[in-house]
Amino acid sequence: MTAATQTTPGKPTWREALAVYLKPRVLIVLFLGFASGLPLALSGSTLLVWMREANVDLGTIGLFALVGTPYTIKFLWAPVVDALDVPVLSRLLGRRRGWLIFSQILLMAAIAFLAFCNPATAPGLVAFGAFLVAATSATQDIVIDAFRIESLPENEQAAGMASYVAAYRIGMLASTIGALYVVTGFEQGVGFERQAAWTAGYLAMALLVVIGMVTTLLATEREESVVSEEQTAHRDDNPSRRVWRAAMAAFSEFLTRDSAFIVLTFVVLYKFCDAFAGTMTAPFVIDLGFSRTDYADIVKGVGLAATIIGGFAGGAVARAYPLVTCLWLGAFLQMASNLVFTWQAYVGLNHWALAASIIAENFTGAIGTVIFVAYLSALCQSPLHTATQYALLTALAAVGRTYLSSGAGFVAQATGWGWFFAISATAALPSLILLWWLQRGGHFDKLVPVNKARVGG
Repeated sequence: MTAATQTTPGKPTWREALAVYLKPRVLIVLFLGFASGLPLALSGSTLLVWMREANVDLGTIGLFALVGTPYTIKFLWAPVVDALDVPVLSRLLGRRRGWLIFSQILLMAAIAFLAFCNPATAPGLVAFGAFLVAATSATQDIVIDAFRIESLPENEQAAGMASYVAAYRIGMLASTIGALYVVTGFEQGVGFERQAAWTAGYLAMALLVVIGMVTTLLATEREESVVSEEQTAHRDDNPSRRVWRAAMAAFSEFLTRDSAFIVLTFVVLYKFCDAFAGTMTAPFVIDLGFSRTDYADIVKGVGLAATIIGGFAGGAVARAYPLVTCLWLGAFLQMASNLVFTWQAYVGLNHWALAASIIAENFTGAIGTVIFVAYLSALCQSPLHTATQYALLTALAAVGRTYLSSGAGFVAQATGWGWFFAISATAALPSLILLWWLQRGGHFDKLVPVNKARVGG
């Protein structure tokens, strides 16, 4: 099916085009997007601000990128989510909704546990708590991706994805700028000492998980999904064999494709340039002398607006140009945005300069992200294995943010901020080489029909 056949018959009016965003299933996906975006910063950038305020050294902060490991290996338990039910909950709510409620209960508990940790006195315990948040968040992401794909009819998929991405960013905003303002309010307004204020802030974030839980309870699983579950569940089979079969079928289908391992390496490296610099953005801003609220207002507030605009721009680019051209554009924009931070390092404590740097970084990063997601979607060509394969690809995409970026703090310590961001721009070179190799081998020619159908919506 082409993009044209999906948007016909006739051109919809503006009212008809906007009405799809108010359909119940699209609204459900929107709120699930918020639920998915909420936890990421709580074990990432917000936690890094907390640690820097607690005077944790830059090397240790950089190593904390490793707590995101669950996002890189979530494909290992994605077949469990596909093949097995959660006792009691799946029977009451359905397979996907049962898993969603289960993961959300665990996520709320993990955030609450992290709230009572102290980075200054027990960084190891903080790392464990952050790991628990990442693990439960990654599980929720697996289920939400599967539910979104299965619950939306084809003519609502594009609207659902747009709503999901926008709400995801708002969820991240709530756990960054929202969390920082809550912490500041408890510290300066209520009079809590700093550690107690951070504890209260994280407990407030744990309560926001309820939004996702209520959304899950209000949602319904499509009849087609229920019928498919009844036909393929094989209730009398050994659960371990069911999980093994689901995993092997998904992985073997992908790995038998041409240049499969080069493709997977490219998925790992494409966003590495962006992730390497992004890992140290929070301590960089704090070290320049900006306050916690400056960070919240500019990096997260202004940055969110730039990200949303960049996302729409990325969608327009993806519709106008071939996928491979878009990937080249996204890669070069990400390199350029890192060099903007080198300029910021020499400008120093200047709010307008920081706003300009953050706008450039978030706008170009959003374009690259939208294009990259279009590429990952195009790679998932088998309807039988979409959930597990998408989990595999997004997990690999997180490797750059988690493992390869873990040494960023040591590089920053050794070189200083200006040279650090200049060096980070060169981290894009391996992905550019692989992109050239894949284009030369005709890899993208096989993806064009799928890409047009997905992007054209």
